[in-house]
Amino acid sequence: MKDIVLKGISLVFHPLIMPLLGVLFYFSKTPRFIPEPIIKAKIFSIIILTILLPILLFFLLKTINKVQSIHLKSTKERVIPLFINCIIVVLIILRVLTSAEIIELYYFFLGILCSTLTCLILALFKVKASIHMIGAAGFFMFAVALSIHYKININGTISLMMIILGAIATSRLHLKAHTNKELLIGTLVGLFPQLIFVNYWL
Repeated sequence: MKDIVLKGISLVFHPLIMPLLGVLFYFSKTPRFIPEPIIKAKIFSIIILTILLPILLFFLLKTINKVQSIHLKSTKERVIPLFINCIIVVLIILRVLTSAEIIELYYFFLGILCSTLTCLILALFKVKASIHMIGAAGFFMFAVALSIHYKININGTISLMMIILGAIATSRLHLKAHTNKELLIGTLVGLFPQLIFVNYWL
């Protein structure tokens, strides 16, 4: 039963959904008026580019034997997917969430790009970081920054996020997907870019 729950945590809080969660959280909390058609268009674009497209590309890479599983267990397997993800995030920054439209989300995705590039560089040097923790920690930092920016009380949400971060780390350790060091590296790689870019929009 415990194995099923912990595997479920890793699946439910998969890194692919973290950018979408950040976008949904922003639109649910921002006091700015944004027309509903624009919100729907942005969310639809994010779903396609950050979830559906990476899944399709994964199956393509698996077909040509560039990756073995969705877990990307080795650093070698991570290089191509991370590089592709960098291109996708650049496309989002340039075409979907530009700084002239929604500056908070622009810098959120700029932080995601920096985290992904860092993870890619680490993989090239045979250093493995937890991508689960990168995604979750980045989203956590963005949510905290938004609460400060808009002066809204989300203490309950922040507490829940911290519990989720702990659950994800526990899940990855239990499944022997990562070591403590790899989880720590992932957390720092996810947090720091968001923290740095906060200075440009907070």
